[in-house]
Amino acid sequence: MRKIKYFRSLKFNFAVMNIHEYQGKAILGGFGVSVPGGIVVDEVMKAEKAALELRKKTGATSWVIKAQIHAGGRGKGGGVKLALNLEEVKKHSGNIMGMQLITPQTGPEGKKVNKVLVQQDIYYPGNSPIQEFYMSILLNRSTGRNIIVYSTEGGMDIEAVAEKTPHLIFKEEIHPAAGIQPFQARRIAFNLGLEGKAFKEMIKFVTALYRAYIASDASLIEINPLLKTSDDLIYAADAKVTLDDNALFRHPEYEGLRDLNEEDPSETEASKHNLNFIKLSGNVGCMVNGAGLAMATMDIIKLSGGEPANFLDVGGTANAQTVEAGFRIILQDPNVKAILINIFGGIVRCDRVAQGVVDAYKSIGAVHVPVIVRLQGTNAQEAKSLIDNSGLEVFSAVSLQDAADLVRKSV
Repeated sequence: MRKIKYFRSLKFNFAVMNIHEYQGKAILGGFGVSVPGGIVVDEVMKAEKAALELRKKTGATSWVIKAQIHAGGRGKGGGVKLALNLEEVKKHSGNIMGMQLITPQTGPEGKKVNKVLVQQDIYYPGNSPIQEFYMSILLNRSTGRNIIVYSTEGGMDIEAVAEKTPHLIFKEEIHPAAGIQPFQARRIAFNLGLEGKAFKEMIKFVTALYRAYIASDASLIEINPLLKTSDDLIYAADAKVTLDDNALFRHPEYEGLRDLNEEDPSETEASKHNLNFIKLSGNVGCMVNGAGLAMATMDIIKLSGGEPANFLDVGGTANAQTVEAGFRIILQDPNVKAILINIFGGIVRCDRVAQGVVDAYKSIGAVHVPVIVRLQGTNAQEAKSLIDNSGLEVFSAVSLQDAADLVRKSV
C-alpha cells in the first residue's frame, strides 16, 4: 500500500504509531467495518490450526498467508501467498515466516518476518465479477478537513494511477462538525460504479470506516484493495492503519499494539528521552529545536551538498542531558560524516545546549566527525564562549551561511 500526493506530508508527521495489518483490521472490525476472517500466528505449526479454525468459522476452503511487517509492497517481495489446501498453508507459512522480506518500502536490508496472518480467501467464484477499489482517509492539510480519497483502480500503485489517469482518483471532503453525510457515502458508491446490493454495502462500509477513523484518532486509514466479492459483499482485503501518538492517552488499549521490533532502534531510544527523531539516509546529522527550524536546517544541509541523516527536534525545554542523549543517538549512525547543531534560544537557553554538547563530547570520548554548532538567542554569547573555550574540535557558527559553509567543507 502506498501514499499518494495528498498525504506525502505524513513522512514528516512524527507523532504517529504504525501498527500491523492484523491489528488495524481488529480495530476496524470493532467499528463494524467488514474485514475477512483471519488469525495471526508466530509459529509455522500454528498456521494449519488457524486455517482449520477459519474453515469452521467462515467456511473458507482456501487461505491467504500474509507477512506482517510495517511496510507495503509485501506481495511483490513474496510476502503474500495463496494457499489452496492445508499443505500449502504449511508450506507458504514456513517460507514466509523468518524470511528477510525486501519490498520497495523496506530498503535493500529488508525486514524479518516474525508473524504471518492466515486469512480467509475472499476471491471466491460467484455470479458477479470481483472488483478491487482503493480508499483512504486522512487529513487534507490545505483545507483542515478530513478527506476520503478513492479510486476504481484498487490493488495497483495508486501513485501511478494519480499520475497517469488522475480522472480515476476521486475525493470527498468531510465537514469536521457534520461528519460524513449519507449523500456523500452514496456519491462514493456511485462513483465506484456500484449498484444494487453492492451499492448498499459500500454505503455501510464507508460510513463505518469513517466512524473508525474518527473514534480511533487515526492519522491514516488506507484500504488497498477494497474488495467487492462475487456475491456483492464489501471487504477491507488489506488495511494500513496509522494512529496519532498524541492521542494515545485517550486509547490506553492501543499502546500495547506497538511492535518495537518493527521500529528503528535509534527512534525507540530517542522516544525514551522525549526527543522527536526520525532516521533518514543522509550523511549529515542534525540537532535542532522546533520543527520549522529543523526543516530549514535540512534545506541548508542539502544546499551545502550534503544529505540529512536524521530529523531531531530536542524541543523547547532541552537541557544538557537531552542534548547529550541526542548527540549519542546521532553518532550511532555510521553514515554520519558531520553533525550540525542549530539552536534558537527562545525558551531553551543556548548555554545549556552548549554545555550538553561539551558534556556529551567529553563523555563519549573520541568523536571522529566534525561538529558544527550554531546557537542564537537567549544566552547565545555565553554559549559561544563555552564552545570556543572547551578545547574540543567543535566549530562555532554565527549565521546560517557560516553553518552552511562549514557543512560544505565537512562533506
